[in-house]
Amino acid sequence: MSLFKRIVSKLTNQPEPEEKQSLEKLGDSLKNADLDYKFAQLFTHSGGFFNYCADEAEALQTLNQIIKIEGINSVFCCDKDLQGFLNVVKVNHTPELDMRNNAAFITCEYLIAYDGRIMLSHNNILHYHSSRLPEKIIIMANVSQIVNNLNDAMGKIKRTGNIKNLTSISGNHSKLDAAANNNTKLFLLLLED
Repeated sequence: MSLFKRIVSKLTNQPEPEEKQSLEKLGDSLKNADLDYKFAQLFTHSGGFFNYCADEAEALQTLNQIIKIEGINSVFCCDKDLQGFLNVVKVNHTPELDMRNNAAFITCEYLIAYDGRIMLSHNNILHYHSSRLPEKIIIMANVSQIVNNLNDAMGKIKRTGNIKNLTSISGNHSKLDAAANNNTKLFLLLLED
């Protein structure tokens, strides 16, 4: 790269091309890695915030830190179990999406190791389009929900049946939704089963 281009890229805060590793290249370099490690690497590479939690107590502590650091004061949460966590950390929550919600606390269907995406369905976000979710999304999942690729996830979904409105999200954009919110902050609390 020429000296002029390096200076311009530094002045405009743009990464130099050789510094910017593509998701595909990173995925290829991790093809023989454990699924959980591969997922974590690709999820964080796409802009997500990964938090491994050994148990529910650690997940609760991490959730509390995220809520405080991010200034979250109203959460959309339709899952009864997750609402229990929010009651413990004493943050307001609604079972339906509300304009005042500045975060969502949800579960997911699967974590896709191939590209670091998170698969959601109506079970996780009700009838809402993922682009309508607040800019801060906190997801709680288990290690057992990590699958190799989209085909594996779809195979498992077909076996369980009755899952509709599938979508996937990653660090700062949604793959299947046309109207993606580029300011999304995605936090994952990954629990050991």
